Amino acid sequence: MTEPQLQAASDLLWDAWQVGRCIAALPDDCRPRMREDGYAIQARLEQRSASPLFGWKIAATSKAGQAHIAVDGPLAGRLLKERAFESGSRLAFGGNHMRVAEAEFAFRMAADVPPRATPYSVDEILARVGTLHPGIEIPDSRYVDFTVVGAAQLIADNACAHDFVLGPAAPDAWRSIDLAAHRVSGSVAGRLDREGIGANVLGDPRVALTWLVNELSLFNLTLHSGQVVTTGTCLVPLPIAPGDRVACDFGELGTVTVSFGD
Repeated sequence: MTEPQLQAASDLLWDAWQVGRCIAALPDDCRPRMREDGYAIQARLEQRSASPLFGWKIAATSKAGQAHIAVDGPLAGRLLKERAFESGSRLAFGGNHMRVAEAEFAFRMAADVPPRATPYSVDEILARVGTLHPGIEIPDSRYVDFTVVGAAQLIADNACAHDFVLGPAAPDAWRSIDLAAHRVSGSVAGRLDREGIGANVLGDPRVALTWLVNELSLFNLTLHSGQVVTTGTCLVPLPIAPGDRVACDFGELGTVTVSFGD
């Protein structure tokens, strides 16, 4: 894709995001067909932020999630600082179309991880992690039906990134816990309770984190110290509506909450 095509696609998606509008798909003359073009469009969304990048998210980290949106593997998206909040925050519900909240393991990096020719191992990445946090992602898409547009367009749409809530750092003992077997519960006050497990995230949240690093490396991107990576939902997404309060309990690793206005 040419620079004008990439910018035109980014402009359309950014404008739709800001006003809560959905489009059927990107126009044919600026529609990405390859992941590389999708990430190039996504990068232009980051350029509109007034702050350094908060971090990264991973979408479609379960087989069910991949089947739901018709992709054959995970997708990476950017978390913008303006869309990142502390636990206990009250967010405007606005024009959110997906209307779900997701309980996620999130890692804050303590060292840069630059791109390289050979893939990183899980142990190499964990050595660069500073803290583990419980998190809640509130995704959304700028497409009317995000299940049919394909991986390249979903990546261009920031892998359905929208808002993210970061809980407090877990005790350092998290490093000795089997995160794949760790159970998590999520609730929408007064209406719904669900349980999940770390293994729902590419088999292990630590594996998902390593996937993200290696995906960035393929596109010559560095995961920077201080950035947060949220690794995908470990339970079936919780349906939400204006006025709801969501709480996700990670047991000894902590809890994270968010509530919604209109």
